[in-house]
Amino acid sequence: MPKDAPQLGCADSPILKERGQHEVFCGLTSIVWLHRKMQDAFFLVVGSRTCAHLLQSAAGVMIFAEPRFATAILEETDLAGMADAHEELDRNVSQLLSRRPDIKRLFLVGSCPSEVIKIDLSTVAEKLTEKYSPNVNVINFSGSGIETTFTQGEDACLEAVIRSLPSSEKTQLAVLGALPDIVQDQMMRLLEQLGLENVFVLPQVKFDDDVSIGANTHFICVQPFLGASYEEMVRRGAQPICANFPFGADGTTRWLWAIAERFGVSKAKFDKVVAAPKLRAEQAIAAVASDLRGKSVFFFPDSQLEIPLARFLAAECGMELTEVGSPFIHKSLVYQDLADLPDTTQISEGQDVDKQLDRVFDYNPDLTVCGLGLANPLESKGLSTKWAIELVFSPIHFYEQAADLASLFARPLKRAELLKVSA
Repeated sequence: MPKDAPQLGCADSPILKERGQHEVFCGLTSIVWLHRKMQDAFFLVVGSRTCAHLLQSAAGVMIFAEPRFATAILEETDLAGMADAHEELDRNVSQLLSRRPDIKRLFLVGSCPSEVIKIDLSTVAEKLTEKYSPNVNVINFSGSGIETTFTQGEDACLEAVIRSLPSSEKTQLAVLGALPDIVQDQMMRLLEQLGLENVFVLPQVKFDDDVSIGANTHFICVQPFLGASYEEMVRRGAQPICANFPFGADGTTRWLWAIAERFGVSKAKFDKVVAAPKLRAEQAIAAVASDLRGKSVFFFPDSQLEIPLARFLAAECGMELTEVGSPFIHKSLVYQDLADLPDTTQISEGQDVDKQLDRVFDYNPDLTVCGLGLANPLESKGLSTKWAIELVFSPIHFYEQAADLASLFARPLKRAELLKVSA
């Protein structure tokens, strides 16, 4: 291809489909951040002792601290069919609500043991809602790790919430996706400065918050792993706003401009609102990007954040993309970011760990973004790695976090250089 040929991006490029062995956490992991956002909710996982151990260790919370999640453990009698699982679950819910009268939303979360899959938790949730209404709303979603990745727990939760919301013809903006409180406050300030009114975020903090959906609801996602929630919003008649995801200075500006354009905000007003925070972000990124520019990066599929983060690294930090893998690719969500990737990038969907390991050794990238289980083995082979899960739990969205996001990728490279010097 001639050097002066336009970049066509990867929006319509062939995607390498992988359907082999995959290594990810299950969707129950998302409860770790969801239970902190939804202040009157409780997440009751119907599962095994393994589910309970996963949640407790992932959240770093001891049970005696009474967090807003727990596991209704299927005992051997349940697994053998000697006890009625529905009766046991009803008894557990009754005990829970009598002890915790502050609960307004109870999520029954399915898991992957075969006996749990056989339980019709959707019907159970409907019956419990009838029983405890109007004080408690009971909602069911699946956190099973079969053919899903861990961020899809939030997607399944929000899809169930959206399905249960009342209808409204009010003109409003809905922002989908959980964010750290400080980041959400920054976002809401920017939207307020643009003159937007009637803005709400899902998941909502409290069940009693005035949240409804209809044909005049415009919505945009702040996380790229909300494919089912996106589709449910469209099914309810809401109008999607498609944009790059708000990572870095340019990504944030494009995300905000898509909203501003939809609601008729003038370009002059928009530029005035974003000028100062955008300049701060650009200067902060530039201070870090010198450690990233010209370095190559390989993304193993893990969290579904890979494609927009790859755009940020290539466009705003000058990194060279080798392969960008994602567990699932929802083109309706990430089309804009795909279009902005260099057309030489290999895009892959799904996992086949052995094949992807072969390719990463062939590429020999300067930085490999991967899951916890692969990081140490790859480090032992001389590759510098970045834990993908850290990108999920760190504040990385919008202008004020742009430099922190770049730094998350720069640190492993700096560490590798220091180790070379000391050796």
